[in-house]
Amino acid sequence: MTLHLRVGFMPLIDSALIIAAKDEGFAEVEGLDLELVREVSWSNLRDKLNVRLLDAAHMLGPAAVAATLGIGGVRAPMAVPIALNLDGSAITLSLRRFEEMARLAQGDLADPMVSAAALAALVARRRASGLPQLTFSAVFGFSSHTYLLCEWLAKGGLKLGDDIRFEVVPPPQTVEALSSGRVDGFCAGAPWNAAAVAAGIGAMLHCGVDLRSDCPDKVLAWRADDADRRSNAVARLNAAILRAGDWVQEPANGERLALHLSRPDRLALPAELIAPVLRFSLIQGGGRPPRRVERFIRFDREALKPNRAHADWILASMEAAGQVVRTADMLAQARAMFLPALFLDSSS
Repeated sequence: MTLHLRVGFMPLIDSALIIAAKDEGFAEVEGLDLELVREVSWSNLRDKLNVRLLDAAHMLGPAAVAATLGIGGVRAPMAVPIALNLDGSAITLSLRRFEEMARLAQGDLADPMVSAAALAALVARRRASGLPQLTFSAVFGFSSHTYLLCEWLAKGGLKLGDDIRFEVVPPPQTVEALSSGRVDGFCAGAPWNAAAVAAGIGAMLHCGVDLRSDCPDKVLAWRADDADRRSNAVARLNAAILRAGDWVQEPANGERLALHLSRPDRLALPAELIAPVLRFSLIQGGGRPPRRVERFIRFDREALKPNRAHADWILASMEAAGQVVRTADMLAQARAMFLPALFLDSSS
């Protein structure tokens, strides 16, 4: 019997496995009629999943943890039977700020320690001149992007929200926010950094893997009670995603995947912009050649296995960002969200 599932996603390369599961027929093989719903913000995905307008959702791992714990004003317990990727983000600055930092850098700006020190010097210079604070954005308050920004800034003795003003800007709005001067830099998932560089308004400063490799990123989230009572649906969707992951791993499928992702109802960006990112070739801007970054984003089966240790990093990062004071009970709840047993049942 074919099972209809509505799955929400945000327009990012890390939605690739959901999209490939649908467009390459892997969901159909598992007896699923998959309806993909493009959303405009992470809060929309969270809320629609919570009220069952969606069966499952492409979700920021930290956002799922925050919703489960009721941090940030919304309590929506979730379960994670499979991850969708590791890594895949980057920090991009406006060309003006990149050039200012390049002049202040004492060493190679590609070194996060050097770039953080240069940013600290720029912040100090602006403060002394009475200029407004710089503004950086991430795609959601509870996201690996926010925590990577915090880790980078800390290398220069800076704190997000104190020394640097912070805004939330959903991924599709990052290029416009940088172009308009609303933000001076952002951390977001691919391909929006490449889109800013291609538009001639940004320079990619660091990949997420420059700061932290194997960083928890997106997961497939279900309502916690649905994961319990709909185990067959969970297993079928997991299996379709695993098939898609194996397909995506094959370099020969990259151009076809880029075409799937480029559709107006998917990422709505040119395949010519997306395809190089899938090959780990990243345009940098700022007068620099493209950079090849091995394992820029991971879709392999080991990356897709729900990892309860990721809950530890997420909560530690939330605490470092001043979002929460960790307790043992919080950690237990967060770790319990990740369901490796359901993943193993699907992958066997």
